[in-house]
Amino acid sequence: MNLDALDISILGPAFVAGLLVLATHVPMGQQVLARGIVFIDLAIAQIAGLGVIAADGMGWEPQGFAVQIAAVGAALLGALLLTLTEKRWPEVQEALIGVLFVLAACAGILLLASNPHGGEHLKDLLVGQILWVNYKQLLPVALLTAVILALWFGAGKRLGRIGFYVLFALAVTASVQLVGVYLVFASLIIPALASRFHVARRRLVIGYSVGVLGYAVGLALSAVLDLPSGAVVVWALAICGIVFAWIMGGKVKRS
Repeated sequence: MNLDALDISILGPAFVAGLLVLATHVPMGQQVLARGIVFIDLAIAQIAGLGVIAADGMGWEPQGFAVQIAAVGAALLGALLLTLTEKRWPEVQEALIGVLFVLAACAGILLLASNPHGGEHLKDLLVGQILWVNYKQLLPVALLTAVILALWFGAGKRLGRIGFYVLFALAVTASVQLVGVYLVFASLIIPALASRFHVARRRLVIGYSVGVLGYAVGLALSAVLDLPSGAVVVWALAICGIVFAWIMGGKVKRS
């Protein structure tokens, strides 16, 4: 255990990255849970990651503008496809989302098969490198987050099916490059599960509380114990979600 590892210059940007991910994923997660399309986040995140892998394979500069376009383009194509399948086959939408996730994951593996650093790239995509983010990298994500939230809460149901999938694809594309596929999924679903039994006005408060505490505890523990941050934060989110669901669930029963 190394308490000196609690360096705000490293943990600060990572925590802000977590807050930006939570800002969009908590309300979106509640909508995803209500629609019964839980694995959409994994599918869209994997498709966005596939765009990044393809751009890397073409020799484009990592974190460059072209890579961002490739990731967003791939995610939007995936979102468009899911919009069409939900309209055409709504009864099997969750199964189709799962198939799309598996296909995107396998396509990524195939693209990385001849890359000597393929295993490392795949690990970064799944688990993320949240401790490597910096404030300069977070600025465009913060601006995008503000736009997404304004449209999400401002337009509401007027967004429609296509608007929902487009905003979702943009949010996930930005998030997966910051924190990885696993943390994106955990940030979307765990706070939503922890708050699902509460009235609408309390769900966001509880969801954000679970997320913020999970990221704070997870990042601190990963630094002190010298463990992979993404994996520790996922576990911290899960434990915080269970605790909040147990405590707040008791209050719901007594009220």
